[in-house]
Amino acid sequence: MRELFIDSSRGLAGDMLGAALLELFDDSSAMVGRLNTIGIPGIQYRLEKSKSYAIAGSHLHVEYLGEEEGHEQHHGHHHRSLGDIGKIIDGLNLSDALKDRVRAVYRSIAEAEAKVHGTDVELVHFHELGAMDAVADITAACVLVDALNVSRVTVSPVCTGFGSVHAAHGVMPVPAPATARLLEGVPCYAGQIEGELCTPTGAALVRHLANSFGQAPAMTPLAEGYGLGRKDFGQLSCVRAILGETEESILELCCNVDDMSPEAVGFAIEELLRHGAPDAWYEPIGMKKTRPGLLLCCLCREEQRDEMVRLLFQHTSTIGIRETLCRRYVLKRSEEVITTPYGPVRRKISEGFGVDRRKEEYEDLARIAREQKLSLNELKELLHDA
Repeated sequence: MRELFIDSSRGLAGDMLGAALLELFDDSSAMVGRLNTIGIPGIQYRLEKSKSYAIAGSHLHVEYLGEEEGHEQHHGHHHRSLGDIGKIIDGLNLSDALKDRVRAVYRSIAEAEAKVHGTDVELVHFHELGAMDAVADITAACVLVDALNVSRVTVSPVCTGFGSVHAAHGVMPVPAPATARLLEGVPCYAGQIEGELCTPTGAALVRHLANSFGQAPAMTPLAEGYGLGRKDFGQLSCVRAILGETEESILELCCNVDDMSPEAVGFAIEELLRHGAPDAWYEPIGMKKTRPGLLLCCLCREEQRDEMVRLLFQHTSTIGIRETLCRRYVLKRSEEVITTPYGPVRRKISEGFGVDRRKEEYEDLARIAREQKLSLNELKELLHDA
């Protein structure tokens, strides 16, 4: 099982997290190219290799209409509402699941700001440059974690820093009020550095991406990345990301049902998957009194057991659930971006146990097929010939 550990003990910001994640890929430049095809209006990503306090890492530069937040004056820009941001996310070249995740992370920031300022979330307006920078950072982190294809994300307790920081509304305490809201329920501590180590975007991202908080899990490291910070606090400021493999065991939960409509069964499976079940399915079976029925099953990790059991009871008519502990073997999965006459196409790679499989991303093929007015088979043949 592939796991990701995010070390936030020396800082946590959206661009730092994105840079650390990019360093985990064999071809980080190809992944930057993928980010630049997502279609965030006016946004351009650029990865710069650098060094800080003798540690080699990267800076992820995010420019909006040629400007980078915190580097240039940006007078004259407009403000955007949460609704405006939602429309931008709807138009991105991403799967619906990734759009939902990006939307959820950004909304959590808006809700935190609304609570801090005592207003309705729909009335919160964000400075255009800052808003687009946050959308870019959030989208990059969500896309990169998805591309790493990890089963679990663990984040260290978050170091916030202490003291005060100058903001648009004057001098604010550290952590800033919105950051403090976003860190509710998240293990965190002030640390020894005076200054803002954790930004609202960083807090929102780990809150949504983390499956758990704590020390690094026991695993075999595969890659390590350092996302360097912009500020100099007199010592190394970075997010460290470690990709590793662990031996995996998984639970299989099953129940028998014979009195549910097909729509209800489909909805139950969708809910299990939406809440994080690695897989869910049903099989036709014969039940007592010669009734035809269904065996409804889902896979889950041990820490998901209670939630999945609750969902099975809530969304099915069963009165009993069986649990089996299984050992799971999975291929190592990764993603690359290939260049085609019709534009970039993501390709999934599955390797291990003497197997090497490669398959183009359906969402990319479907988009191109619609644009070119081709069937999927016709497009696959053209790509194969090319």
